[in-house]
Amino acid sequence: MKKLRPLHDRVIIKRLDQETKSASGLVIPETAAEKPDQGEVMAIGPGKKDDKGASIALDVKVGDRVLFGKYSGQSVKIDGNELLVMREEDIMAVLVS
Repeated sequence: MKKLRPLHDRVIIKRLDQETKSASGLVIPETAAEKPDQGEVMAIGPGKKDDKGASIALDVKVGDRVLFGKYSGQSVKIDGNELLVMREEDIMAVLVS
């Protein structure tokens, strides 16, 4: 896969596959399934600059599993992989196991 280097406070996220079966065991077709709202952080930018020009580091890191809104970010396709580019502020939470 090509390397992407996000700018400022942007984050590259790969959506995680969603379950294709319901709790009762019914198979959900892809056309009826909702977009996953979880993903893995693939790359992060250097962070925003404050008023004095100092960088503000991001709270997420590469490899974090995160939650985001279903329609957050801009979808891009690189080497056949669908990725999301979004600002860190669009990420709602980091999943901690």
